[in-house]
Amino acid sequence: MSDQPARTVTLTDLLRIPSLRWMTVVAGAATGLLLAIGYLVVAPPAASATAVVAVRPVVTDAFTYPGAGADRSVNMNVESGIAASTEVLSRIAEARSSDVVEVRRALEIEVPTGGQILRFTYSTGTVDDAVDTVNLAAATYLQVRQEMYERQRTDMLASYDESIVKVAEQQDAAQSRVANANSTPAADAALAEFGSLSNQLTELNAARTEIAAIDVTPGWITQSAQQQLSTDGPPGILYLVAGLLVGAVLGVLLTYLRESVDRRIRSEAEASEVAGLPLLGTVRRRGLRVDARTVDADVRYVGMAIAEQLRQAVRTPVVVISSRNREDTTPMTASLAVALAADGRDVYIGDDSHRVTALRDALLADRRRVPSGPFVPAQPGGAAPAQSGAAAPTQPNAAAPAQSGGAEQRPGDSGDPESTLIFSLPNVDQDRTVILPRVTDTADAPAGPARRPSPRPTPGTGQSQPSGGDRSAAGDRPAGDGGPVVATIPVRTLPADALTVGAGMVRIGLYAQAPRDGGIVLFNAPPAESDERGVREARTGTAIVVVERDRTRLADLRRLTDRLRAAGAEPLGFVLTGSGRG
Repeated sequence: MSDQPARTVTLTDLLRIPSLRWMTVVAGAATGLLLAIGYLVVAPPAASATAVVAVRPVVTDAFTYPGAGADRSVNMNVESGIAASTEVLSRIAEARSSDVVEVRRALEIEVPTGGQILRFTYSTGTVDDAVDTVNLAAATYLQVRQEMYERQRTDMLASYDESIVKVAEQQDAAQSRVANANSTPAADAALAEFGSLSNQLTELNAARTEIAAIDVTPGWITQSAQQQLSTDGPPGILYLVAGLLVGAVLGVLLTYLRESVDRRIRSEAEASEVAGLPLLGTVRRRGLRVDARTVDADVRYVGMAIAEQLRQAVRTPVVVISSRNREDTTPMTASLAVALAADGRDVYIGDDSHRVTALRDALLADRRRVPSGPFVPAQPGGAAPAQSGAAAPTQPNAAAPAQSGGAEQRPGDSGDPESTLIFSLPNVDQDRTVILPRVTDTADAPAGPARRPSPRPTPGTGQSQPSGGDRSAAGDRPAGDGGPVVATIPVRTLPADALTVGAGMVRIGLYAQAPRDGGIVLFNAPPAESDERGVREARTGTAIVVVERDRTRLADLRRLTDRLRAAGAEPLGFVLTGSGRG
């Protein structure tokens, strides 16, 4: 049998799960944002510009078409090496006041297959810098290449000049020998040598003239970089937004993954199906449509429902228990104690988990919502306290004085029970009472023994009428005679640690010190997953399981109810609460 019940996931669940696990979504979005920031730091976005250079081969006839093998007339690998040479990069770095290494990293040179062009691409932070630098790189390459060919031509011309000088000297020497020859053969030999040197000198001069006429122009910039033709990289804000969105999506996917392995209680039907217990009430979560007063009303309704269940068969202690620390039972225990005390019961809250202060704070907060009224001690079975010598008054004129500061005849702890009056004062704490001693008018009192007053109260005042017209006691005088009124306001002796709530009282202390006779004992049990005392005490009383929506795990709730039943406890039911409220 599966440990978790099958449940159909609806569209509402698909939208609700990420909102409930929003911390996972926020963590994913934050992670994506940090990765985007790290990428921008390591590889910041850059604008790029491109310039194209057509490489021209150096030929003697500048107007001769190279033919089909144009790509062979120039070694493009060598030209690419010249464009990326240290001399070119140094000049660019010097002109742009930057580092050679940075220029080398930002400059890219491409040689298309089968062509005689070089494509320069430069990437930097701004479009203007990219355009200026790439145009400078193309121009610098052409300048360096032209200087190289010019140096070669200069060296060749110098070599030819040196050869021409030597041949000219030899020609002068041969001419001298022809002029000084004494014989014909010597003259003919010298003349032949002079002619050969003249031809050689002519050839050298022709070759020098041809080399000097060579056009060493290396090429042209066929496409210069412009701002309109530049490619501006995506701004950093786009990387940040993309990282944020991707991280959020990954966070949402992670929430679904966590939901599949960590199922939580999402509804009343789901909790009832897992726990197999009746629902005692639901406390909604405070939100836009649910204000604080609505939540407080939910708590009061739950307390009344539980009080009604306990009225049928009270078994103490009443153990308020949950699975883990995340489902705090303290607010629910305090709310239940207030509801029971408002119903006229004496409640003792026991806690051995260092939550007494939290219990008292929650109790005082819930106590303010209980309407104040006269204190009427609760009797077994919920019956009203009996009158001495007469039935409890039921007429409106007899009950009205008790609500407006009048007196009501009740038996006291001592003295004449028929002459004891209970005064209920409005807007006054009913436990702060004083006893008014009997006052007698000795001047008007007869010598004989005083007669007992009649138990019949005077209509509208609650005072006793004298019996047989004898007015020997001061309390027997009518109010219109101006005599003193005998009255006793009883004082209920309360423990020092007790709080009055409505018609009952609530005490808070250690569970080990809970009274074993009289009243209801509530045990604010520790979490069942880490402490078994709650389940142990529930065997002799009853248990109320607190289930917190969107926090209680299905497996934890099933395990808790199974443990209660296995231990012989009788769970009264469960209360489904909202997040953060008992």
